[in-house]
Amino acid sequence: MKKILLIEDDSDLYALLKYNLEKEGFAVAGAQTGKGAIELCRRERPDLIILDIMLPDSDGLDICKGIRGHPGLAHLPVIFLTARASETDRIVGLELGANDYIVKPFFVRELIARVKIQFRAQPAPARLLKAVGLELDRPSCRVRLKGEELTLTATEFRLLEFLMSRPGVVFRREQLLDGVWGNDRAVTDRTVDVYILRLRQKIETDPANPAFIRSVRGFGYSFDTAEILETEPQ
Repeated sequence: MKKILLIEDDSDLYALLKYNLEKEGFAVAGAQTGKGAIELCRRERPDLIILDIMLPDSDGLDICKGIRGHPGLAHLPVIFLTARASETDRIVGLELGANDYIVKPFFVRELIARVKIQFRAQPAPARLLKAVGLELDRPSCRVRLKGEELTLTATEFRLLEFLMSRPGVVFRREQLLDGVWGNDRAVTDRTVDVYILRLRQKIETDPANPAFIRSVRGFGYSFDTAEILETEPQ
């Protein structure tokens, strides 16, 4: 079931959209203010975001920029829902990274159709992430090295998944903290180093000379050799 995050301050419209989206088979979470929107997105892990621009305590444009700048959220489709109808407003919204722009008032059936279009445009998420001898199975939360199952903590699994799903990208420690631990955390940059060390001890043949998780001096960490298998989730 696809999950939609709805951020809309009009309580009647929020209830109407939630009812109709759930009637169409979507799971719906959300809020009626923009405060903490990025953390809400990170916590709920939605498949798509419907975002009002004119929120009482926030600017939806700024929230969209925050989503596009967050390594764990940047891939999510965003549909703006707004009373701003000028051509300039539409262009600004789309240039900031929105996938669609719907002007109020609108037909609920049209919004649902546009949501479905976004999902049709998305490739099926990879069920397996593979590197040489290393396999991460997302649905079962299992990791195998040369066919032997490894014992990873939930945080170790999330960190490995985050890196493997973005091969070759160098992440700063603070980006990894945001993407894996989130904003409501009492941890430091040193925490990342500790967990990277633990992962290397479990997945690397020679942890002192890692083949998978590479350190980039002065920047952070990168997973070098992941090959994503595009298989349908089961």
